[in-house]
Amino acid sequence: MNEPDTSIIDINGFATRVWRKGTGPRIGFLAGYGGLPRWVPFLDRLAETRTVIVPSLPGFPGGDRGHTILDSHLDWLLAVRDLVDKADLAGADLVGSSVGGSFAAEVAAIWPDKVKRLALIAPFGLFDEKDPATDPWAQKPDDIAGLMTADPEIYKKLKEMPAGANSIEWPIEQTRAAEAAARIFWPLGNTKLERRLPLINAPTLILWGEKDRLMPRSYAATIANAIKARTETRIIAGAGHLAELDKPDEVATAILGFMG
Repeated sequence: MNEPDTSIIDINGFATRVWRKGTGPRIGFLAGYGGLPRWVPFLDRLAETRTVIVPSLPGFPGGDRGHTILDSHLDWLLAVRDLVDKADLAGADLVGSSVGGSFAAEVAAIWPDKVKRLALIAPFGLFDEKDPATDPWAQKPDDIAGLMTADPEIYKKLKEMPAGANSIEWPIEQTRAAEAAARIFWPLGNTKLERRLPLINAPTLILWGEKDRLMPRSYAATIANAIKARTETRIIAGAGHLAELDKPDEVATAILGFMG
């Protein structure tokens, strides 16, 4: 697996990593809970026919400590809009998973010219007291992997320290990612996203892992019913919350087929 090109952009005074790989129309990816400490097969699958651009969210791996100055949801949304612009994603197709899915939906709703077509993989941002999401910050550390992927070993491998990495900095970066997500969504993950979903004009694909133990599948219908633009919903068999990690080929095929 060839490594992507890496560049650095400035977001609120913090150096922020952007990965880029492939050729063809641009497609962006905003990562899910825990971020991306390394390139994954799902992105390679997209890069077979697309220019894949992956900016790091503030505080996530590659995002330095940019989350520490974001004190409100509006702060986060403005930072992500800046991220989309500086990463050369304005007007491109956009995919978001989990935490990143919430931001992808927000950008598409508030700044519709920024997103051509949208794919959401089990996004955060909703809460239904009759069918509550699982609180990832209330779990034991050893249980997180099984909450994120149907096969816990996939998530563990994603987070495993690579040979030659700084043994002190690596675990700090992984913990920082959970902290960054908590600053946005803790304790219930409810950002009232449903109020802004009707503003989305981009055709939207909604993807949900069949075995998602974090976000209830009923939320997929909530999202589809709220968005007035064309939507399609796909359930990915055998996948957990981060379906793109469990089933990279299936998720990429669904996205590329929807977006053309």
